[in-house]
Amino acid sequence: MDINTCYVLTSDVHPLAYYTHVLPITASLMLSIFLLYRTKGSLLSRVFIYFTLGFVFWLVCDIVTWVIQDYYIVTFFWSLFDYTNIIFFLYGLYFLLVIVRQRDIEPLWKWLGLLVTVPAFFIVVTGNSVHDFDQATCGNSLGDSNLNIYKNVVEYAVMAMVVFVMAIPWFKKKYRSMRLQTAIIGGALLLFFLTFTVTDYLSVATNVYQIGLYGLLVMPVFLGLIVYSIATYETFNANILGAQLLVLSLDALIASEFLFVTTLINRVLVGLSLLIATFFGFILVRSVNREVKQRKHIEILAKDLEMANEQQVVLIHFITHQIKGFVAKSRNIFSLILEGDFGVFPETMRPMLEEGFNSDTKGAQTIQEILNASNIKSGKVTYDMKPFDLKMLIEEIAGEQKSVAEKKGLALNLNLGNEPVTVPGDRGQLVNVFKNLIDNSVKYTPKGEVNISLSSEPGKAIFKIEDTGVGITPDDMKNLFTEGGHGKESTKVNVESTGFGLYIVKNIVDAHKGKVWAESDGAGKGSRFIVELPA
Repeated sequence: MDINTCYVLTSDVHPLAYYTHVLPITASLMLSIFLLYRTKGSLLSRVFIYFTLGFVFWLVCDIVTWVIQDYYIVTFFWSLFDYTNIIFFLYGLYFLLVIVRQRDIEPLWKWLGLLVTVPAFFIVVTGNSVHDFDQATCGNSLGDSNLNIYKNVVEYAVMAMVVFVMAIPWFKKKYRSMRLQTAIIGGALLLFFLTFTVTDYLSVATNVYQIGLYGLLVMPVFLGLIVYSIATYETFNANILGAQLLVLSLDALIASEFLFVTTLINRVLVGLSLLIATFFGFILVRSVNREVKQRKHIEILAKDLEMANEQQVVLIHFITHQIKGFVAKSRNIFSLILEGDFGVFPETMRPMLEEGFNSDTKGAQTIQEILNASNIKSGKVTYDMKPFDLKMLIEEIAGEQKSVAEKKGLALNLNLGNEPVTVPGDRGQLVNVFKNLIDNSVKYTPKGEVNISLSSEPGKAIFKIEDTGVGITPDDMKNLFTEGGHGKESTKVNVESTGFGLYIVKNIVDAHKGKVWAESDGAGKGSRFIVELPA
């Protein structure tokens, strides 16, 4: 026997070795290059091609050991098996992480991944990756080398991490399409890794190395699931039509295997692969047709809604500005009459004139509240941040509300301290915050008292207003600070409520990097509103 030649292959093994290697190599390279081109080199497509290149290199090493008979060439490529195995397993995990996170992983994790490959690289370059190479079987007869053991540990760790990463969208309660996408790709990746690992172990344990060849047949299934995910969930944001064409190309590639296979078992394998690819293609086409129709319909609705919203905003601004001008003129007329600018009027008219003046005042405030909410929503509000005395501002607003509270028989108590409380902010905008909160407490407190306090702690000022009013139910608490949010009983107490007041309050406080929240023990048990502002 020639000492430089391996005699291991039979005529039946050659076609199977070519089929189980050429098909995955061609299909995976086609898919990864196509995605890299269509996504213009996106992060996900780059990671995917790194993964496929790692696996392709492993396949090249493996097919050399099957079809080349030169002893030294086989030994060289065999020494790279386990190291390359570790590489593409790590890149497979990296690929899944990018899908779930929808962004790149931190540099620390990349360095840790690189660190995992260092021991394997060291074993390879020192020539210790292959022991007791058996010329008769043309293989490494000692399966428990240090590199092989290390490779197995990495494989098991990576597969455990794949399971963990697949569960992340469920733990974080991501939207349904994200969970399904992760389940499909993660499940396909796990199936591929498990099949690869199990068949590799069985081929070594039984000395029937052809078992490893059959394990490679799962690669087209994995690629088929990737293609399905691309089309259904736009994993790579690739064009759907391109994915359909890619499926047809894969079908054509698999069908072309009939041109050179000769044995019955190989024809069966090719037919089975073609059947699987056609099945996934059928599901894909049906899903794509439904997806395209739904997407077009949603896009039309979205454009119509966007246009309607823009028109609504313009209309609201036009109407409110116009109405505000009319109401302001009417209010000024009532004010001038009440002040005697048009001469003496009969006292019997006073109640009616005062009612008209108060009604127009409330109307102007309501219109301004709607305008403020609209401006906040459209992002048109600007803030002029300057330091000012918050204590003085609250004293002014409380002073304006004191007469209203006294008419209702309410006690309006102030505990603002003796020292100024300086905060940076837009004084004009914060007037809306504290005026709204104080006004609400007075309105929603039929009897009892309203207590206002102001204190300061390191780095923040704390405003609190507490009343003995109608209180807040747990259901109503959910609607507070939302646009147009009303409590079930609030309109019975305040029929003029727009539901925008607390929405405006929260947005202004948020813009000042502060916090606002409400507390209540329930209906009829009063409420507390607290505002914290940076000081």
